[in-house]
Amino acid sequence: MATTAGSVKFTVSVRACRKARSHFFTFFAYLCTVNKQILSSIALLSLLSCGTLRQGGTAVTSPATDTLLTREVGFADVPEKENKEESVSAPQSPSPSQTAPVSVSQETLADQVIAYARTFLGTPYKLGASGPKLFDCSGFTRYVFKHFGYNLTQYSGAQFSEGREVPGYSDLQKGDLVFFGKRGSVRNIGHVGIVVSVNEEKGSFSFIHASTSGGVIESESTQAYYMMRYIGARRILPDEDRKD
Repeated sequence: MATTAGSVKFTVSVRACRKARSHFFTFFAYLCTVNKQILSSIALLSLLSCGTLRQGGTAVTSPATDTLLTREVGFADVPEKENKEESVSAPQSPSPSQTAPVSVSQETLADQVIAYARTFLGTPYKLGASGPKLFDCSGFTRYVFKHFGYNLTQYSGAQFSEGREVPGYSDLQKGDLVFFGKRGSVRNIGHVGIVVSVNEEKGSFSFIHASTSGGVIESESTQAYYMMRYIGARRILPDEDRKD
């Protein structure tokens, strides 16, 4: 009987120990889980209080941290309030192209012809050349006027029969063709140029032409050489509106 009683006590003790051990491990596992959650929460709260990560001395917001905080702590995405005053934009003034009328150039066709002719100043002279690298006098006038849709023949004598006659100095206008005699025969046309400006007070004009000595240059009608050889002028362009 004593032996049987001892066996019962031993069995009860073993079961009690096993049960106690089971409770111990369960409690230990619970403590580990709680401890882990506490440490995780502390770490997350630390990141939350900092708000930003430091990288090279510059504050950088970590998107990964924001995601982690939302997932673990359960924070909803709350947009930060910007401490900026709402700026009321002033009404923009319409651009000049919207208000101002399209400006019409006051430059006449003659001005355009002269401006284009001047782009060839300094181009060398060569007899029979028609540009754009080399010119003779009639080749130059023909090339310039062709750019604006006027077809002239490449010979100064033939050009003297084209267009309309200009009676005298007082009738000259910018863009007219002016003709001069040859060296050996001043009454036979041997040279042509384009009027650049007219001085009505002095009764003179300046003109651009391809000269044998200087290539494309501008000269004055008051120079003795051209004054002695002037023959007449022809008008290719429309008449200018003269203000009396």
